[in-house]
Amino acid sequence: MSQKHPIIAVTGSSGAGTTTVMKSFAHIFRRENIRAQVIEGDSFHRYNRVEMRAKVRAADHGEGPQISHFGPESNLLAELDTTFAGYAKNGGGQVRRYIHDAGEARELGGEPGTFTDWQPMAESDVLFYEGLHGGFTGPGVDVARHVDLLVGVVPIINLEWIQKLHRDQNLRGYSQEAVVETILRRMPDYVNHICPQFSRTHVNFQRVPTVDTSNPFIAKDIPSADESMVVIRFAKPRGIDFPYLMSMLHGSMMTRPNTIVIPGGKMGLAMQLIFTPMILRLLDLKRRAG
Repeated sequence: MSQKHPIIAVTGSSGAGTTTVMKSFAHIFRRENIRAQVIEGDSFHRYNRVEMRAKVRAADHGEGPQISHFGPESNLLAELDTTFAGYAKNGGGQVRRYIHDAGEARELGGEPGTFTDWQPMAESDVLFYEGLHGGFTGPGVDVARHVDLLVGVVPIINLEWIQKLHRDQNLRGYSQEAVVETILRRMPDYVNHICPQFSRTHVNFQRVPTVDTSNPFIAKDIPSADESMVVIRFAKPRGIDFPYLMSMLHGSMMTRPNTIVIPGGKMGLAMQLIFTPMILRLLDLKRRAG
């Protein structure tokens, strides 16, 4: 952690909805005129798309252990740790982008599934990370220790699978069988490396559908925000004005001293209400640290 150079990280698994949260933070940054250096978790993958597919095929044929983007073997987590540490110390470092599709290829140059070159960070007020490993700790690596505000985005597992199935089938052209294989391949890494991060977060958002998702593999559509509730858990509730939040978030209720449940459609508003004062507090500490 660093008062001079604060770091905010949103962590959640693929298909969890972290991109939606990223847009909420972008709105806060824009409204409050905050310069944020954005790091996408995908940019710290160890392998490009072709290399990763080759690694997966080899593992499927018994040539080495199973591998997934959830685990440390396929990510540059020591380098992410070093990047966070460097930013916390001097407000700078190196960043690159992972090129996801043809649109980004036109914007960034290069081929889909590859990386841009490393470039120096721009001058910024905060570092903002969105990806799989913002709260990761492991042998010789402790990414979480550098983060001043760590946010988890964790839909219940059936909803997460529904979102992934629909995205990968409809937007990326994968068969259901291929998506299910990926889910099964990732499960050990999900249990061992993704879930533990949500015990280190300062705030968790967990979307829970209010419709039947018992069999996610036959779901025809993704439950909408209005068909969901969101459970918001604060690790340290002291200083959180729960009466104010409940007055602003109609239909909300408290279920534990550190937990508020809100209608799914109010998740964006809740993020504005919760994170704006937190971010401004970080920037006030930054100014005081000089």
